[in-house]
Amino acid sequence: MKPFLLLATRAENYAADAEYLSFLRFGGLEEEQLRRVRLEEGPVPELDLRDYSGIFLGGSPFTSSDPQELKSEVQVRVEQDLGALLDRVVGEDLPFFGACYGVGTLGRHQGAVIDATYAEPISAVEVTVTDAGAADPLLAGLPASFAAYVGHKEACATLPGTAVLLASSATCPVQMFRVRENVYATQFHPELDVDALVGRIRTYRHAGYFPPEQAEEYLARAREYVVDQPAAILRNFVTRYARD
Repeated sequence: MKPFLLLATRAENYAADAEYLSFLRFGGLEEEQLRRVRLEEGPVPELDLRDYSGIFLGGSPFTSSDPQELKSEVQVRVEQDLGALLDRVVGEDLPFFGACYGVGTLGRHQGAVIDATYAEPISAVEVTVTDAGAADPLLAGLPASFAAYVGHKEACATLPGTAVLLASSATCPVQMFRVRENVYATQFHPELDVDALVGRIRTYRHAGYFPPEQAEEYLARAREYVVDQPAAILRNFVTRYARD
């Protein structure tokens, strides 16, 4: 099988490694089947996308809707690199799945308004599958609604005109969409289980997702959530697109 590619942007080694392990676990992949490129460390290397079964984009501490003048040089470079990559991904309809940061990145690329209107605190929310989502192979086997982990400062205020809405929630109308036939993004995190969520809370307690003095409250709540469905989306993506 040709490997999958994980594009990562987390500078913190613990969070970066935990994310990689989560994609391995829930994608049902071995290490040799998932190559990771850490974009925060340097420019996108020369890639022949024909060498990969598909592409994952992990979450990020970057906020794409921040004013350009407030973005670091690293964030500006990463966004430029991802924009160029998405030109090809969307143009050729290559298998792509972006989690959380994927909505902001793919949404902006497709002309959506990305802002703080539907930001959500770190929590679990009830996600509802649309009629189009119920017919989509990535959501096969999932119930009509399910709990999913969220935690983001920005979201799609409007669905891109090129996109099909696959899932929504009361607090964030655009939770999952598809562009063309093979390009996907979710606002929620299908790669997280409770242990990974606890690790994220500890790593990013000073990153503006919640008041740092409330970290213990968020940790306590995280352990109460029951989220056991979204990971199937990653497995469905791997099953659908794995190729020799």
